Amino acid sequence: MTAGDSGGSGRAKSDSRAHASFGAFVPKRAERAAPGSEAETALRAESTDSWPEDAVEVGAIVDAYGLKGWVKVSAHASAGQGGDALLSAKRWWLEKGRERKSARAAQAKVHGEHIVAQLGGLADRDDALALRGYRVHVSRADFPALGEDEFYWVDLVDLEVVNEAGVALGRVADLIDNGAHTVLRVEYPSIGKNGEPATGERLIPFVGVYVKAVDQAAKRIIVDWEADY
Repeated sequence: MTAGDSGGSGRAKSDSRAHASFGAFVPKRAERAAPGSEAETALRAESTDSWPEDAVEVGAIVDAYGLKGWVKVSAHASAGQGGDALLSAKRWWLEKGRERKSARAAQAKVHGEHIVAQLGGLADRDDALALRGYRVHVSRADFPALGEDEFYWVDLVDLEVVNEAGVALGRVADLIDNGAHTVLRVEYPSIGKNGEPATGERLIPFVGVYVKAVDQAAKRIIVDWEADY
């Protein structure tokens, strides 16, 4: 998932389109190899204490792939896109219910709309099938570096959104890929028709004509958008 549209000064380029996806999900056909010792590549149990604090869920194991212990992963991305975070990370962190494991990723590549990978400790198809249903996390520190004008969705969620007049519009709750561009889904406190507290929603296209600056240090996005839109 990446999003890019702000210039070096932090101001969005008015003649360009911001684009985003959760994590690092950009088509990539190259295969990556990460050889290691048997101890390094073994599937191992993890605890809450050993789980990385910056772990980001990026996909889920949906099936085995082939007969030699490869797994098939559905990445949290638009159809037809791959997952650079999954392709580049040396270790995958796996979670299902209360069970947590980790495995060294020996090889990973895009296969159609999925990612397929060879994980340490998986010798055959049965081993791979045993991991079906596990959610896949990657340490945020292992995400590929982005260009100056690019952002990961995970880094935009929960940022405050204000307009150029300084009016608070809410916080980024989620991002949506509508095919043409990315959209910020911004939530804010509101009052429902029954007079009870409710959550309002604004959908702001993440394109240069509306997004004027993304200040990650200040945890703020400045937009050309009125509160009554």
